[in-house]
Amino acid sequence: MDFGFTDEQKAFKEQVLKFSQKELAPLAEEADWKGEFCWEAWKKMGAYGLLSLTYPEEFGGSGADVVTACLAGEAVAQGGAEGGLCLSWGAHTYLCGDTILVHGTEEQKKKYLPKLASGEWIGAMGLTEPGAGSDAASIRTTATKRGDYYLLNGTKMFITNGPIADVLVIIAVTDKEKKAQGISAFIVEKEFPGYSVGRALKKMGVKASTTGELVFEDCPVPAGNILRQEGEGFFIALGTVEWDRSTLMAPFLGGLEYVLEASIKYAKERIQFGKPIASFQAIQHKLADMKVIIEATRLLIYRVAWLKDQGRFLNPLEAAAAKLFVGEFGMKAASDAVQIHGGYGLMHEYPVERFFRDTKLAAIGGGTSEIMRLIISRSIFSAGKPI
Repeated sequence: MDFGFTDEQKAFKEQVLKFSQKELAPLAEEADWKGEFCWEAWKKMGAYGLLSLTYPEEFGGSGADVVTACLAGEAVAQGGAEGGLCLSWGAHTYLCGDTILVHGTEEQKKKYLPKLASGEWIGAMGLTEPGAGSDAASIRTTATKRGDYYLLNGTKMFITNGPIADVLVIIAVTDKEKKAQGISAFIVEKEFPGYSVGRALKKMGVKASTTGELVFEDCPVPAGNILRQEGEGFFIALGTVEWDRSTLMAPFLGGLEYVLEASIKYAKERIQFGKPIASFQAIQHKLADMKVIIEATRLLIYRVAWLKDQGRFLNPLEAAAAKLFVGEFGMKAASDAVQIHGGYGLMHEYPVERFFRDTKLAAIGGGTSEIMRLIISRSIFSAGKPI
């Protein structure tokens, strides 16, 4: 297992970091303040090729491996990009686009991936429902076969990019008697009749990503838009959510690096009792803890990325461990950054305030910390035997 990066990967990360600092960071504060999706930043990312890194060149991507994709996510956030932009990016490129890439037919890939790659279309994934979040097997949205199409009925909730998505991967029940084995996945376009966007949701953090409710009322979806076969949707959802629980955590890593740099700078400049607060042991210890959290986060996230590149499609234990750590200890680092800044840490114009709000998502979205602990504990006592 080699976590060393190639010279090419290091150079790529440095390029993306500079791009983020120059093109994305200046747009972050206003996007967060307004709580609106930043189309300007999105177009810049599309033109730079960040929306399709892992897609093959024939579909508009660059064929990058997962580790390189993680480096990009880390660099964008480290450069100061707004957290909601990173969240929308992940939902678009990986939860939607990569799911079509991995499980779609050639016809489906040719139809959807090029437009997702360029950013002309925005993608989303609809799994969570008002009554089903971490318990994905309990979803109630149904897809009933009617000749050469399916009728979708139900509601999805907390869907990132939902209000602005052009194409979505929707998870629905095709045979309730089979439970998890009766769940299927479909590609849905916003123009399909019977599909509508419900209320847009206002969030505490990652405010520049649009989040909303999706409603399906006898929405006809062509049978050719099913991914793989009937009954394989739960398996598809597991692989998709694993992105959410592992490599989509890379922007949180980059954000931690960003606020550590900001905290070090502030600690050197802030004078109290005639000396910089960086000279006080209490501040030094907080900075040290933040650095340790960053290094541990890096190892956990890049281990999952490396495993994916080795061909391991599902890595539930590793992904759960990475997400749990980021969700729990990332919040501690974010809190320490605010504490170091004192009263200024509560002010909107200081990025540590924004990052503190954004970081809470890591313990909730894509599976709560409690569910991550459940996955980990089950793996420890697999088949009744500690492993």
